[in-house]
Amino acid sequence: MYSVRMLLGLLCLAIAAFAACTIDDSADHQITLHRGLGTDPESLDPQKARSVQAADVLRDINEGLLGHSPDGELVERGAERWQVSDDGLIYTFTIREGARWSSGESLTAEHFVLGLRRLVDPAVASFYAQTVSDVVNANDIISGKLAVESLGVEAVDVRTLKITLRRPVPYLLSLLTHPSTFPAHPAYDASNDGNSARALISNGAYKLESWEPGSLLRLTRNEFYWDNANTAIDRVYHHVLTEEMSELNRYRAGELHVTSSVPPENFKQISEQYGDELRVAPYLGVYYYGFNLTRPPFKDDVDLRSALSMAINREVLIEKFTGRGEAPAYSWVPPGTYNYTPPQLGFAELPQVDRNVIARSFYEQAGYSAENPARIELRYNTSDTQKRIALAVQAMWRDVLGVETTLISEEFQVLLQNIHDRDTTQMFRASWIGDYDDAQSFLALMLSDSPSNMPGYANETYDSLVHRAAEQTDLDRRRLYLEEAERVLLADHAIVPLYFYVSKHLVHPDVHGWEDNVLDYHYSRHLSLSAAH
Repeated sequence: MYSVRMLLGLLCLAIAAFAACTIDDSADHQITLHRGLGTDPESLDPQKARSVQAADVLRDINEGLLGHSPDGELVERGAERWQVSDDGLIYTFTIREGARWSSGESLTAEHFVLGLRRLVDPAVASFYAQTVSDVVNANDIISGKLAVESLGVEAVDVRTLKITLRRPVPYLLSLLTHPSTFPAHPAYDASNDGNSARALISNGAYKLESWEPGSLLRLTRNEFYWDNANTAIDRVYHHVLTEEMSELNRYRAGELHVTSSVPPENFKQISEQYGDELRVAPYLGVYYYGFNLTRPPFKDDVDLRSALSMAINREVLIEKFTGRGEAPAYSWVPPGTYNYTPPQLGFAELPQVDRNVIARSFYEQAGYSAENPARIELRYNTSDTQKRIALAVQAMWRDVLGVETTLISEEFQVLLQNIHDRDTTQMFRASWIGDYDDAQSFLALMLSDSPSNMPGYANETYDSLVHRAAEQTDLDRRRLYLEEAERVLLADHAIVPLYFYVSKHLVHPDVHGWEDNVLDYHYSRHLSLSAAH
């Protein structure tokens, strides 16, 4: 005999292609938003997390001094106001009155001090430590020369936070929206893995109720959140779906309100079937292949790196294997970045047939031939899309150069660890999404001392130019230094940019409040549903 719940589930599946009919197990009929998540967060400790997926969840359960409106504009969050000194070196924030943790405790300026200290603490080893390198003493703390207490942040009183910089930072307010700068409760310490619900006392609109790795993160309303009265969604379920087709099928079955992406092979069909439910928009993100520049065969071999980059037909990749509005990438910083004109790879204007000829010449100069082919391992995270692109690049390298490429698919966290260790990895698939709308968000990544520098790139000229840019108070002079730094990076072929992202989601008509923006930030607290789900 079928139960009522089972019959309801069968009915949902029957009409799934046309309606979002999800089963609500709660007795109190709380409104639940179901969102797709491309992979498990590696951590939900704000100072330890590094992936886009972790940040998506962290923006639901925590918040910083500032945040974003639905359309991507900066707005006050943990701070209700701030002042900047005339020389641009001192920022004074007033913490919002009534702000509290999910435990009911008051949120104070000291908690923001603790969060920023954790960010630069070598014991925490934060991926994003260098992003606040312009705060007084940050670099010496990161390198272990000074104690974390010497960081230029101070709780003047319970509600007043002062941040002192060693030089002006035009994008500081945008940077303070990033999860790595979120406040830390004293329960967070260097030994905590950031993944237990006990430790995740949070200050956002939601709190973590449970986490089933590889499956589901359940968030529930934080009744102590300062803006709880204007939060429409009671619960948010982030469903971990590493395969884009599985996510699409869940959306079709009415089990998701929002997808994290859209599979390329079904893009045209999805566009025709779902119309305005498909949301595609410009996005500050680049998809690239990285070299391990600390070991052979790519260390000190710019000819081989050049040949591999030139032999990839980026136009074919985006037409045949992504096909969702992406643009071929011939720079590292995406076009459209605020106050910046990215320089391009030298071969960008050549037709592919000419690029192939030059690529073969570089390949031979590097000492390779049909009789002595380069043998390369390319690693990518397990995903249908990553596999399709890797297979296409493998074929291009073979046909143009004769390269023998071994493809290795790895779980995302394993891939990140192997890249970080630099022992076995030769080439790897990666991406970078701008944390704020400024070229610095991309170019600082490749500084030789940046923990985010996955290829291990090191060039003194590049470092000098990026640092000189940071010293400029004139924004036009700053831009010129940054553009010259990117020219150096591209001439070194330190990375292989393949294409620039667009954000792409399926958003059910019952979801209200969704607005496209270049950062692709969509806080669940800004959304509502037209009916309880």
